[in-house]
Amino acid sequence: MLFNSYQFLFLFFPCSLLVFHLLGRRSPQIRIAVMLAASIVFYASWDVRFLLLLGGSILTNFGFGRALERAVEPRRERLANWLLALGVASNLLVLGAFKYTPFMIANLNAISGADFTVGRLILPLGISFFTFEQIGYLVDVRRGHRYGADLLRFAVFVSFFPRLVAGPILRYSEILPQLSDDRRTADQAENLAVGLTMFAIGLVKKAVLADGIAPFASPVFAAAASGAPVDFFLAWGGALAYTCQLYFDFSGYSDMAIGAARCFGIQFPANFNSPYKSSSIIEFWRRWHMTLSRFLRDYLYIPLGGNRRGPVRRYLNLMITMLLGGLWHGANWTFVAWGGLHGLYLMVNHGWAGIRANRGAPNRLYSSFTARAFGFALTFVAVVVAWVFFRAPSFAAALDMLGGMAGRHGATLPAGLAFALHPVMPVLRGLGIGFAHESGSQMIRMWSWITALLAIAWVLPNSQELLARYRPVLEMNRNHTLTVPTRLVWRLTPAWAIFAGALAFLGVISITHVSEFLYWQF
Repeated sequence: MLFNSYQFLFLFFPCSLLVFHLLGRRSPQIRIAVMLAASIVFYASWDVRFLLLLGGSILTNFGFGRALERAVEPRRERLANWLLALGVASNLLVLGAFKYTPFMIANLNAISGADFTVGRLILPLGISFFTFEQIGYLVDVRRGHRYGADLLRFAVFVSFFPRLVAGPILRYSEILPQLSDDRRTADQAENLAVGLTMFAIGLVKKAVLADGIAPFASPVFAAAASGAPVDFFLAWGGALAYTCQLYFDFSGYSDMAIGAARCFGIQFPANFNSPYKSSSIIEFWRRWHMTLSRFLRDYLYIPLGGNRRGPVRRYLNLMITMLLGGLWHGANWTFVAWGGLHGLYLMVNHGWAGIRANRGAPNRLYSSFTARAFGFALTFVAVVVAWVFFRAPSFAAALDMLGGMAGRHGATLPAGLAFALHPVMPVLRGLGIGFAHESGSQMIRMWSWITALLAIAWVLPNSQELLARYRPVLEMNRNHTLTVPTRLVWRLTPAWAIFAGALAFLGVISITHVSEFLYWQF
């Protein structure tokens, strides 16, 4: 049951909200029980068999957490360390069994020449996300956080349905206070208005923009996977189309998750903040999948030593963190390569920042428009190149795509465009650009979509900026400075209500079929 399905939009979600707001007035415990019941129904709608896995994971980690609290308080350090190691290992073992067993068997067969087989494993919904969340919970308890013995609230933290499909990756310290605060649900009208508007924006991003450009990306990558030569314009068109598809798919999902949670009076942390506006890779990772970035930083990079043990160790820690972050996204060496590329990018970025600091060059030189424009362009191209490995099913397909983007397979334009480009024909021929005997309508549509979507990503304010007055995410507070013109900031007015309703209508009528969110597979 996906957020962009009629089953969710017209049955599950409204019924859950109705029960929550009718029964939730009685007591906080009833509200929490309703949230848990809705989450169980949502999870069971995917595959009821995995309810036992989810329930077992919740009980096991809650038990480890309670045991850790009892060991930490009297400073029984050795016992606490063993409990943490056992708890983390049990989580990783379950995740590895479901997500990485075929990958490990395939690599073992390739190395040993054996022919081991394993049946097709179904990946449980959200296992990567709730596994990381519970590992974070155990580490926090080991570090001295005391959360108490409230199994009901812990179960809601792990299973709350708005972020089960693809995050964000939450921390118990963010959710527990909200579940215990009656004021969170006091203004139901505002929560519903803000939440439904955010949800509608996300639905349009997914159903209209991401799904609209998807048909231009998939055939190009399929052609590369089949071994067909992909020329310059087609390769760049396919790579940029996927770049836009992934952006609006994940941005749309993040908005829908944040909006759905707000309807229940819960604020999620920001997970997506216009990453294609970044002028460096460091900035990109502060804007893209923000909750994964902070998890990898706080629970992997910093425990490895961070930047406290010299530059060589710092770069090694960066690379290890990004390689494992890539592997987390999928059981394929292409994801590892994607993570490795971003690790290399970050090493270069941090190295350049160090050179700048040592040279003592004036900040105005590097903050000038020209410098930022160059950094923006270089960052975007680097991200697009890395996305090729993220999307391609194999190294061969990825290298074929990159070869096409480098011009290895030539550059051709449809013959239908020859007349329009006649004045510059000598220049095109001098650049080695030829013309194929086909219509140019498909290419025009593809590049029109790419141009429009990149303009939206680069120029328009994001959903968090639009709703900033009502603090849609946890990082915003009442004193948050507005970054967009006041007239563009959403208000509780009839005009904005009509706008939100129009967005919701557009999103609903654009659902021609239920397409999975790209991050669901991770």
